[in-house]
Amino acid sequence: MNQESKRNKGGRPIKSVKRDQLIALKCSLYEKKVIASKAKLANVTISEYLRELGLKGRINPHHKALTKEILKVTGTLNHLAANLNQIAKKRNSLDELNPLERARLNVQSIEVKQLALLIKDKLK
Repeated sequence: MNQESKRNKGGRPIKSVKRDQLIALKCSLYEKKVIASKAKLANVTISEYLRELGLKGRINPHHKALTKEILKVTGTLNHLAANLNQIAKKRNSLDELNPLERARLNVQSIEVKQLALLIKDKLK
């Protein structure tokens, strides 16, 4: 019973360092636009840009954030892989598919997950 309570229930993994503190910053509209454009040039969010400047005094040019479109595609692929896995699991319990079909569903689920990782790696 102790193992069941520690079972992974899915979802986003818990971060070791949670960024839940907020710092308010006052600036003019011009300053805000300059900061936003510099963050965009560095390909990071405004929060990441200001945090890196505040902590390290410079921005690491090799650190790039993925665009929203790429994150959306990756999320869709991961969602599709999870759905395929759920279908395979349900079908396995009902024994409606033969072993070859179940194996194909599992292989497709793994391939979609690998594709999502490949897309992320290639775009970094």
